[in-house]
Amino acid sequence: MNAKKLPMRQGVGIIVLNNENKVFVGKRKDNPVNNWQMPQGGVDVKEDYLSAAKRELKEETSIKNIRILGEIEGLFEYELPTNLVGIIWKGKFRGQKQKWFIVKFLGNDDEINLNTSQPEFIEWKWIDYDKLPEVIVSFKKELYKKLVKEIKKFIN
Repeated sequence: MNAKKLPMRQGVGIIVLNNENKVFVGKRKDNPVNNWQMPQGGVDVKEDYLSAAKRELKEETSIKNIRILGEIEGLFEYELPTNLVGIIWKGKFRGQKQKWFIVKFLGNDDEINLNTSQPEFIEWKWIDYDKLPEVIVSFKKELYKKLVKEIKKFIN
């Protein structure tokens, strides 16, 4: 299989900040080693980025009480490592091209419920945003480094 011929999946990512400006991360159930990530997912046909972001956030975390702080400019991409191409997303994509949003969580932690109809995370926590590149899978590390710079702009 020539991965380079596969398209990129259209996706969204959501940076969720609590009232202490810590970032929500979840531990994926399909990769339960010590890797964490922010909520993210695909964009459905005829769905705009913001609607997709709100839907994915609710589907993965049950979080609904948010205020949109901003849309991160541009699109962010990552390529899957060769061993995962053909496995993830039924083999249809080589990576993701994502639109990211940053939101403030207005609810209480007890609103967060990972036991959703299609659970993706088995555990969650709040971390300092500058720790994000240290907890993500290696193939998304550069993407997360770029996102840390964007988060800084909103916090400062």
